[in-house]
Amino acid sequence: MQGLIGKKVGMTRMFSDSGKSVAVTIIQAANNIIHQVKTEDKDGYAAVQLGFDDVAEKKVTKAVAGHCKKNSSVPTYIVKEFELDNKEEQLKSGDRVGLEVLENVKFVNVVGISKGRGHAGTVKKYSFKTGRKTHGNTNYRERGSSGANSYPARVMPGLKMSGHMGDEQVTVRNLEVVGLDKEAGLLFVKGAVPGRNKGYLYIKKTK
Repeated sequence: MQGLIGKKVGMTRMFSDSGKSVAVTIIQAANNIIHQVKTEDKDGYAAVQLGFDDVAEKKVTKAVAGHCKKNSSVPTYIVKEFELDNKEEQLKSGDRVGLEVLENVKFVNVVGISKGRGHAGTVKKYSFKTGRKTHGNTNYRERGSSGANSYPARVMPGLKMSGHMGDEQVTVRNLEVVGLDKEAGLLFVKGAVPGRNKGYLYIKKTK
């Protein structure tokens, strides 16, 4: 199995054997449930459909509830499909999987939704240079002219402008796995991952 679904707990620090302080992110990544196992014979490809964070059956649609009932699983808040490492992996719908999937894995890719920053200007969003803060200048954070002169006399598409910032999918690659706590279901990775605390993450093995 190529990965797991998890939830960001927060950040802390750990100490290496040499005594060096390392900033780490704590991810709760245990108790994933298998909703469905897809095979090449039936579906055309080999994958597993995982769910995370159980929810009450009354909170999901009848279609979702029926899908879970058919596969002996329970409804979950989030569902994600992962490729299988080996097409011969023995997996069964309704079973729970956890950090044993990432055992002996040294590096992972983490996918999450970045923090939303609302409507941001070009200085904050794209690190544009500000204008000179000299006498009489009151618009030093404005973008400036965005159109052309007589030709083509319009704003060209694709220009960087102010607008909604954040709240988009971000992938951070090759994060080092510092440790696993199987009893607590916690994964420790070096550095930061996208999103807020309690935000959902996809943890994938590096290829």
